[in-house]
Amino acid sequence: MDRITQTFAAARDKGKACFISYLCAGDPDFDTSFQACRKLTELGVDVLELGMPFSDPLADGSTNQLAAQRSLESGMNQAKVFELIRKIRAISEVPIVLYTYYNLIYSQGVDPYLKMAKDAGVDGVLTLDLPPEEAADVIDSCRKIDLKNIFLVAPTTPPQRIEFIAKFATGFVYYLSVEGVTGERVRLADNIKESVAKIKKYTQLPVAVGLGISTASQVRDVASSADGVIVGSALVNCIASNPNEPELILKRLSNKLSELLGGLA
Repeated sequence: MDRITQTFAAARDKGKACFISYLCAGDPDFDTSFQACRKLTELGVDVLELGMPFSDPLADGSTNQLAAQRSLESGMNQAKVFELIRKIRAISEVPIVLYTYYNLIYSQGVDPYLKMAKDAGVDGVLTLDLPPEEAADVIDSCRKIDLKNIFLVAPTTPPQRIEFIAKFATGFVYYLSVEGVTGERVRLADNIKESVAKIKKYTQLPVAVGLGISTASQVRDVASSADGVIVGSALVNCIASNPNEPELILKRLSNKLSELLGGLA
């Protein structure tokens, strides 16, 4: 059984949802990024989602765009991201999901890129701008090397398309709690429970909910119906507020994560 499946199964046996944290790899620099990821895994995140920094991250709001910019300006590139993942894998068995864009995969060659990801220790790939209708090459490549292929479902996705997405998704299904790009939200949608139930009509995979979740109460609300809770911008902002002070970044991350994990208690 792979790490992602094991992690969701273990959480289900405990009657809890998985906590999935997002950070942009290399934000604000390689060393601080590694220490931040180490801190998150030590404090109990179930799955670590790492963004591949990209100059044109269309699916991201300003928080994650600026994180990618800080990472790129510090000298991060594809090779260094995979080096970072190998370093994380050396100290932790937490599942790692690579958050990326298709151009980054295509430009390197689908098979070589995904094999590099797998060899580095990546367990699953979420390609933000790649719908399953256009993803045959990625789906086939992931299947050959047992790399999970995670697809998005939006609030506006009709049932027939949810069914289509579910045929090709592996690992888990990522449900976007609200329309729009990434970023913290004051208020989440009221129909998350119904939406998760709708997706589960078409798949036995876990359903994780993300986009906008930034408080313990929001974590609690989402965890009551979803198999996983995904938090990104609220953690990235802990880096953005003091990008040149690693110790303060780690302290802020610890405090914010402890607060958020309280929603699963």
